[in-house]
Amino acid sequence: MKLRHSQAVLVMVAVTALWSMAGVVTRQLESARSFEVTFWRSFFTMVSLLVILPLWQGTSVFKRMPWRSQYFWLSGVCWSIMFTAFMVALTLTAVANVLITMALGPLITALLSWLITGQKLPLRTWCAVGLAGIGIGWMFASQIDVAATGFWLGVTVAVAVPIAGAVQWNLVQRSHTQGLELDLVPSVLIGAVISSFITLPWSVPFQATTADIQWLAILGLFQLAIPCVLSVVCAKVLKAAEVSLLALLEVVFGIALAWFGANERPAGQALLGGSMVLLALLLNELLAWRQRNV
Repeated sequence: MKLRHSQAVLVMVAVTALWSMAGVVTRQLESARSFEVTFWRSFFTMVSLLVILPLWQGTSVFKRMPWRSQYFWLSGVCWSIMFTAFMVALTLTAVANVLITMALGPLITALLSWLITGQKLPLRTWCAVGLAGIGIGWMFASQIDVAATGFWLGVTVAVAVPIAGAVQWNLVQRSHTQGLELDLVPSVLIGAVISSFITLPWSVPFQATTADIQWLAILGLFQLAIPCVLSVVCAKVLKAAEVSLLALLEVVFGIALAWFGANERPAGQALLGGSMVLLALLLNELLAWRQRNV
């Protein structure tokens, strides 16, 4: 699948919309909680990819996997960290604290792009990263409680998510720029397998109802398997910092879905912060489009 820049941006927007459905779907769960939710979600992601990959790339896809490549395994580990650390962090501290911590993603990604690949980012991207970060912080600043039990431990675990994401996007970029042309899409499957095995012992005894299993199967397919595969495809076209910046739309879409799907009306502060994020992304893409067409 080869995408142009504008197509990759649109696909990435769709990816974040799918990622954002986690909140409203988990509101429908009856008994499944914490590690069990993570296990079933990762398990169904694994099952989905075992079907999707052969249908998409042929039955020989598993033979073609770059098993000896360090990029392949590092990418898989990054996905497993992202799949697992988010849910673990939510068990330790408030959702707002986790989301604000994850908003560090674009900054960490931009710094790694500069340090690892030597990629110089335009001023417009740095400004967009800053404005988007302020917007996310504004959305949740009033909800942060530093003195709350588990705050620092929860934030420490949550930091693993943007760090793993930043490493992941830069791995895809670096392997591509080195001309290796590795197919890192199957690394999402490796991440799901690792996450499933890590969380299984903490999930027993299972408490999920049949309805919970069905909802978590939907998450595994539509919230992780499909969008994560598409995000890897986009990362071959977009700069690592741009992918991470667009990923912030997950927070904005998540609030919107919770509003319309679970009747959780956001405060005015959240709406203003979300508007700042959208403005930052829009300006960055408009300036990029203008530069490409000059």
